[in-house]
Amino acid sequence: MADPTRRAVLDLLRAGTRPAGAIARAFPVSRPAISKHLKILRRAHLVEEHRAGRHRIYQLNPEPLKAVDSWLEHYRSFWSASLANLKSFVEAEYQKETAAQGQKHSGAPKFERTKK
Repeated sequence: MADPTRRAVLDLLRAGTRPAGAIARAFPVSRPAISKHLKILRRAHLVEEHRAGRHRIYQLNPEPLKAVDSWLEHYRSFWSASLANLKSFVEAEYQKETAAQGQKHSGAPKFERTKK
């Protein structure tokens, strides 16, 4: 999944099954390079291959991706909450800062009374 070409192959296969030749033609790299990518994706069970005559047909296997998505959901929740808390903190600090600047620039000097 770290390789952008493999991710692009998975994106291509989201639209439906394709023969290996059609997949290879969609990329500017050599057919052997695409073949290696497909082999890695097969080993990871992210694509399935079947033969139709002389052609190797590939299709996306979404099940492993669903498991990853489910695992990532916990982290999405964590980061959403953390970012919301950060946003609230930054907004509160900004309001304090602008209120303090407003007092500094209100025009009339402010004097404190001293006790005698």
